[in-house]
Amino acid sequence: MTEDIKVIATNRKASFEYFLMEKFEAGLVLHGSEIKSIRAGQISIQEAFIDIPNAEEAWLVESHIAPYEQAGKYFNHEPKRKRRLLLHKKQIRELWNNVRIKGNTVVPTRVYLKDGRAKIEIALAKGKKAYDKRATIAKRDEARSNERATRVR
Repeated sequence: MTEDIKVIATNRKASFEYFLMEKFEAGLVLHGSEIKSIRAGQISIQEAFIDIPNAEEAWLVESHIAPYEQAGKYFNHEPKRKRRLLLHKKQIRELWNNVRIKGNTVVPTRVYLKDGRAKIEIALAKGKKAYDKRATIAKRDEARSNERATRVR
């Protein structure tokens, strides 16, 4: 069986702002108009985060899924509502135990369609300090200048 994956949205800032340690795949509980908007690419996870209020369930908070235009005003969804994540209890407990450690958080990294179902990749992350970010920028600039030098020759 082949996996058909179509990436819809990525959180490019996540790898710059955080050290991504461990990644998980989770399903999303969505309404009908939400999945149609996601298939149209109308989702943003730039300012989104994962909330685990207790060790039993995980929620995607502050993600924006644009209203589906063809649904009308009565059958549409609220764009910034909390959405439940579908994870195994063992995974939720592992995330919850790691989030209680100071400096750790859970961030969404990308949303994609896998075999027709919306999935989200979340990562356990540790926040970077300012000097870590500067080192990342310096490394990226050096790689870019090396690429230019090899291209000119």
